[in-house]
Amino acid sequence: MSEPMADSVVLSYPDGLSGWGRDQIDTDRYRGYFRRVLGTVSVGDVREEFVDVGCCGDSPDVPFRVVAITVDGEPAETAVVAAGTEVAYETHDGEVDGGWCVQSAAGPNA
Repeated sequence: MSEPMADSVVLSYPDGLSGWGRDQIDTDRYRGYFRRVLGTVSVGDVREEFVDVGCCGDSPDVPFRVVAITVDGEPAETAVVAAGTEVAYETHDGEVDGGWCVQSAAGPNA
């Protein structure tokens, strides 16, 4: 039996993500990316995704955790994310290596 299509999915990311990073994930193109690649998800799943830090340097992978799914207006544990799924965000405590630090000698890849 195939999983139902999600009306919405809420993804949580670390509140330490930079303002630039937040601007990137809040775009229609980034939410559209999630609609294309997430596929079947379950509450609690974690997926690390590339987030652009701007010009030059490396970019951080940000962990996105599935914290809620709705199907036909009701909470669900598992569903398929598709073109019609609303993608929403919330934050949780945590840091993300990013911004200028990633691009400097003191960054995580030094």
